[in-house]
Amino acid sequence: MKKILLSILGVVAIATANADVNVYSYRQEFLIKPLFDEFTKETGIKVNTIYLKKGLAERIEREGKQSPADVVLTVDISRLQQLVKKELVRPLISPGIEKNIPKSFRGDKWIANTIRARAVYSSKERVGRLPANFTYLDLAKPEWKGRICTRSGKHAYNLSLIASIIAHNGKVATKTWLEGVKENLARKPQGNDRNQVKAINEGICDISLGNSYYFGKMITNEKHPEQKQWANSVYINFPNQQTTGTHMNVSGLALAKYAPNEEDAIKLVNFLVSDRGQSMYADVNFEYPVNPDIKPSTLVSSWGDFKRDSISIIDVSEYYDDAVKLVDEVKFDL
Repeated sequence: MKKILLSILGVVAIATANADVNVYSYRQEFLIKPLFDEFTKETGIKVNTIYLKKGLAERIEREGKQSPADVVLTVDISRLQQLVKKELVRPLISPGIEKNIPKSFRGDKWIANTIRARAVYSSKERVGRLPANFTYLDLAKPEWKGRICTRSGKHAYNLSLIASIIAHNGKVATKTWLEGVKENLARKPQGNDRNQVKAINEGICDISLGNSYYFGKMITNEKHPEQKQWANSVYINFPNQQTTGTHMNVSGLALAKYAPNEEDAIKLVNFLVSDRGQSMYADVNFEYPVNPDIKPSTLVSSWGDFKRDSISIIDVSEYYDDAVKLVDEVKFDL
C-alpha cells in the first residue's frame, strides 16, 4: 500500500493514498484494535490508527486542512465538547447512529459509543459494601477523615463528577463538599484509578473513586496478576441509588472536520455502533454499551443493576469550567 508522509509544523503524520480510514485515538490499542480488525475483516477497509496520550485536539488543529484524520476517538464528554468548540469536527449523520444511539448520548457533531460509571471502591476488610443510601456527598462526612484516595481533582473523570454535583446542588454547596473531601484524603491526589485500589489493598486508604471498567481490567489482568489481588480486596459500589443515580460518563467519537475518507469513515462509525460492534466493546473493555439493546458483558452484569443519573451529559458539560475553578479555589491537589 502506498503511503504519503505529511510534515505539518514539524509533526509527521501518515495518510494513505487510497480510501483507508485514519483514526486519531486517546483509547488504548488493546481496547479498540480487536474492533478495527473485525471491521477490516468484514469490509476490507484498513484502519490506520495513531494512539495519543495527550494533545489530540492540538495536533488536529496544527495540521489544519492537511490533517489525514477521519475519525477521532476520545474519552469524557468534556473532550468531545472541546473538539466541537475548537471547530475540529463536522456533523455526523447516519441512519445507524439514529437507530442505535439514544438522543441523550449524541450531539450534532459527536456520539457516545460506551458508557462508564464513576464508582466508589471500598475495602472488603475494613469497610465492607457501602450502604444502599450512600451518596457522593457522603465522601465529605467526618467519618471518612484520612480514609479516601483519589487521582487528581483536575483529571477529566473527576472534573465531570464535580460538574454533575454542581448541576444538582449548585456551586456553593459543591465547593463546601469539595473542601470536605479534601479534608478526608489519606494522601495528596495522585496516580490513576487503579493506583487508588492498590492503595486500598496496601491499607493506605479505605475507599476511593474510580471508573467502573477498571474493576474488570484488574480482575482479568493476566499480565499483572498483582492487580487481581488489588481488585479482590475491594467491593465496587454505585452511589446515589436512593437519590439522583450514579454519575455516568462516556467514551465517544467524532468525524474530523477535513476527513479525507468520509464515506469509509461513516462505515466504521456504523460498525462501532452496530449490535456487533457494541457487543465487542462490552466484552473487550468492560464498559456499558450505549446501545440500550445490547447487554453488558457477563462480568460487568455480575456487578448488578443500578440506577443511573438521568441528567444529560451535555448539561453536565456546561459546568465543567466551574468545576475546574472550584478545584483551584480549594487547592484540592495541594
